Amino acid sequence: MDLKSAVDLIWENRKYTTDDPKEIMSHLNEEVAESLKALLKGDTDRAKRELEDALSCLFIALKVFDVDLEEAIKHQVIQMKRRVGNVMILKNDKVEIYVNGNLKGGWSIWGDDDIKEAEKIAKEFGCKIIKS
Repeated sequence: MDLKSAVDLIWENRKYTTDDPKEIMSHLNEEVAESLKALLKGDTDRAKRELEDALSCLFIALKVFDVDLEEAIKHQVIQMKRRVGNVMILKNDKVEIYVNGNLKGGWSIWGDDDIKEAEKIAKEFGCKIIKS
C-alpha cells in the first residue's frame, strides 16, 4: 500500500470527525503522551499500540493541514542530511566547525571549561563531535 492510500484509508475510518487543527493536534499529543507513559511504566506492548494510534493521528493532522506527504518526506531527508554534515573537531588547542565538509570557523581552547562549552555548543547545533 502506498503512503497516500494509507492516509486516505485512515482518514475514511477515523474515530473523530473534527477538522479543527487544534483538536487534531491535541489528539496526536495525547497519543504520544500515552505511549511515553506506557513506556515509562515498562509496558512496551501498550507503548507500541499507542504509538500506532499516534501514527494515525499524525496522518490525519497532515491531511487537515494539507501537507504533501512525498514533499514532506523529501524535505525531512534533506534536513537530516544537513544535520549529519555538521561536525565539530576538538583538537588539543582548538575547535574547528565543519558544515558539509567545509571549515566554517573555530576558536582556541585554553582549558577544560572551554572543552565543556564547545561540547555544549555542538549538542545545541546538532554537530557530531570528533576528538583528535
